[in-house]
Amino acid sequence: MEYQPEPMNTSAVVVDEQIVALIEKLARNNHEVWAARRLAEGWRYGPRRDDTRKEHPGLVPYSDLSEGEKAYDRSTVVETIRAILAMGYRIERV
Repeated sequence: MEYQPEPMNTSAVVVDEQIVALIEKLARNNHEVWAARRLAEGWRYGPRRDDTRKEHPGLVPYSDLSEGEKAYDRSTVVETIRAILAMGYRIERV
């Protein structure tokens, strides 16, 4: 059986300005969580990904990532937020 991804359709979900401001903070945190997990698993910075040596070029502060790498983290956050809103939840700052 071939896997066919079926992500939730979130194209109709509108993300308001308050949430847009949150996206960058969550994207940064997403990177920090990923990097902390990698470092705990024994990975370290390397100029290119090498699974055998456990080296990865993304093991740098979020601010040092390329815009393409930051965009990947942002898109993950945006789709998660859209899915939360599509399921009827609200995101409120208290």
